[in-house]
Amino acid sequence: MSLTVLIAPSGFKESLSVKDVAEAIARGVRRAAPHATILTAPMVDGGEGTTEALVAATGGRLMQAEVTGPMGQPVDSFWGLMGGDGPRTAVIEMAAAAGLSLVPRDRRDPTLTTSRGVGELILKALDHGVDRILIGCGDSGINDGGAGMARALGARLLDGEGRELPEGGGALQDLAQIDVSGLDPRLAGVGIDAAVNWHNMLLGPRGVARVFGPQKGASPEQVEQLDRGMTRYAQAIMAATGRDVAPMPGAGASGGLGAGLVAFAGAVLHPRFQIMLDYLDFDRLLGRADLVITAEGALDAQSPFGKVPCEVARRAEAIGIPTVALAGTIGKGARQTYEHGIGAYASIMRRPCSLEKAIGEGAKLLRNAAENTMRMLLVGQRLAARA
Repeated sequence: MSLTVLIAPSGFKESLSVKDVAEAIARGVRRAAPHATILTAPMVDGGEGTTEALVAATGGRLMQAEVTGPMGQPVDSFWGLMGGDGPRTAVIEMAAAAGLSLVPRDRRDPTLTTSRGVGELILKALDHGVDRILIGCGDSGINDGGAGMARALGARLLDGEGRELPEGGGALQDLAQIDVSGLDPRLAGVGIDAAVNWHNMLLGPRGVARVFGPQKGASPEQVEQLDRGMTRYAQAIMAATGRDVAPMPGAGASGGLGAGLVAFAGAVLHPRFQIMLDYLDFDRLLGRADLVITAEGALDAQSPFGKVPCEVARRAEAIGIPTVALAGTIGKGARQTYEHGIGAYASIMRRPCSLEKAIGEGAKLLRNAAENTMRMLLVGQRLAARA
């Protein structure tokens, strides 16, 4: 019996790109099922790898740039100029300028990191005369609500005495006023779309500071500081622009960058997976598959809320195709993914090891896990044939 396997993973943060993950899984599948037809659809969701994938898909160009990194120091970055017909379109992944991977582990403090480099990438795209900008929000190392980006675009963030605030989300608790009179006028002539996690809110118990602040190095006290800052920020945005970002779905994406993009760049927020499917050939490939293998660094209670494995699985289940998920870690609440299309899941870890070793051997671990999973599925297939 012929078998067609669609490999549709996410990347593994700070370890493997989405392309590397897909290739490792494919090698494992081939070891167990050398005669299977293998299709690959690396699933970008706005995070790391988005620009490269969309540039490759459209025959565009990768553009190098030096911008301000999240720690305030210059970093080598990039953006993409997409190919094809239609509007001249730039693609920017915010992680290339303000990603968590650009912040050393021993220096992670989201009260200080800045999104200024994202604004600088937008300016470089404007300098090239683009008509449209697609901005991917994911894998961020910031919690400044896009305040640094806003400054790069010409806005001023002032305290009660009219002084410019320092960079970083921690300073926003002292925000009194935002002056938008200096925003780059070219923004008004460009359509900007942002691919965001639709479930990420700016404020409240599920607000960005409380949910993601600790993952970026924030202490409990700093989480409260950041949340106060986001509250002041939303109020100041409303006063300066008339835009109410507080209740907006996706406004909390990438440390609140979604809110900043709406307020200062006039962006429209989109559920990240949906807009990416406009540029990837996923649905056609899915229709040819007998089995889908997806993957992400962690599978847990957050996975049903806009993460790649469950988004892939929902679409596959809708047309009767089973999905298996591989993950670096299986966290609390992972069983909830069964209710969102995942048929089975497995960790790629076979024994305890250090994080550094797991990251260094990520491709090998994925390859072996894919092979073992595929062999188990083939045993099941043989048993079903005997029934």
